[in-house]
Amino acid sequence: MSKGTVVLAYSGGLDTSCILVWLKEQGYDVIAYMANIGQQEDFEAAREKAESLGAKKVFIEDLRDEFVEEFIWPTVQASAIYEDRYLLGTSVARPCIARRQIDIARQEGAQYVSHGATGKGNDQIRFELTCYALHPDIKIIAPWRIPEFYTRFRGRTDLMEYAQKHGIPVPVTPRAPWSMDANLMHIRLTEYYCVLPLAEIGSVIVSGVFCLNHAPADLYLMTKNPEDTPTNPDALEIEFKEGVPVKVTNIKDKTSKDTPLDIFSYLNEIGGKHGVGRIDIVENRFIGMKSRGIYETPGGTILFQAHLDIEALTMDKEIRRIKQGLSIKFSELLYNGFWYSPECEFVRHCIAKSQEHVEGKVQLTVLKGQVYILGRESPKSLYNEELVSLYFCVNYAKLFRLLINCFESF
Repeated sequence: MSKGTVVLAYSGGLDTSCILVWLKEQGYDVIAYMANIGQQEDFEAAREKAESLGAKKVFIEDLRDEFVEEFIWPTVQASAIYEDRYLLGTSVARPCIARRQIDIARQEGAQYVSHGATGKGNDQIRFELTCYALHPDIKIIAPWRIPEFYTRFRGRTDLMEYAQKHGIPVPVTPRAPWSMDANLMHIRLTEYYCVLPLAEIGSVIVSGVFCLNHAPADLYLMTKNPEDTPTNPDALEIEFKEGVPVKVTNIKDKTSKDTPLDIFSYLNEIGGKHGVGRIDIVENRFIGMKSRGIYETPGGTILFQAHLDIEALTMDKEIRRIKQGLSIKFSELLYNGFWYSPECEFVRHCIAKSQEHVEGKVQLTVLKGQVYILGRESPKSLYNEELVSLYFCVNYAKLFRLLINCFESF
């Protein structure tokens, strides 16, 4: 007798493929759900794989348009960046994925949802807070926090053996040290472990312990090595309305894009071509540990720089100061999984209000891993060319000298 129906957030990789079979072993009917948010994936092959593993149904949902418009664009408006470096590509994808998972659970009358996030990461929180916010009565099966599961699978070697035993084809080898998450916004690679023999990494810092092994050159997938990129830049003009990009034009070849998905995809293409948006960082996870991650965010990096520039031209100084604080708060809420919380909704509303006059065009070049702002214009500009001219500067200097003389005479 079935224990009920569970909607599994399915990636087709090692963990979720094993979890699908394990859930069936536990007596659940499993619906596999896969979100297309721009990752390079053979979705039909993933469907066939899930069906061959015993999924009752398989849903493959194209969420790319809503991902850009409803999730990425608010992060652009917010200039969202976590701990001064991370543009939150994984964080912003999770509420988008989980929202549709809950829609499917309601549609199919499922009592449970499940995911493959580990018990040491942020994604378990992001998925679950979204699910509970949108469907408080749903029950969540998190295998990596269930003793029967994590005592059986103590590492990826155990998962590989289980996969081989059950005929589960997987693309990951037992020695692969990286976990990958890919979407339109970025590619994230996180080390599974950070303790390697000294001979393998060359040096170690014993205050953690963090490893200093460099990422292999072939690790990067979205961006070229800046050393191997073209010597001639691409020049772009990005047009904003209410803090959101509405058009991008290549000044050189006149290529133009004006829909959200096309704009972001084109900026990814240009940024990746020039090696823009690579970072290798150690960050503070919400659950209280540090992790090392390598991120590629080409389009997001270009937009971050361009948006900052047009915002500085069009936003009142005091409003911008308040908005900078809201940006930090929003970034923390997003990173920690609170997209659907009342406080995050309030902060997003305030940020959107601040963007009403953030309108205009920014011209920039992209070259050798860098974004260079060339200029900007806006019908809502607060820059007064006459006021800051040399003539007025001279007259202000005379006025200040007169005031100083007056004070000195007392």
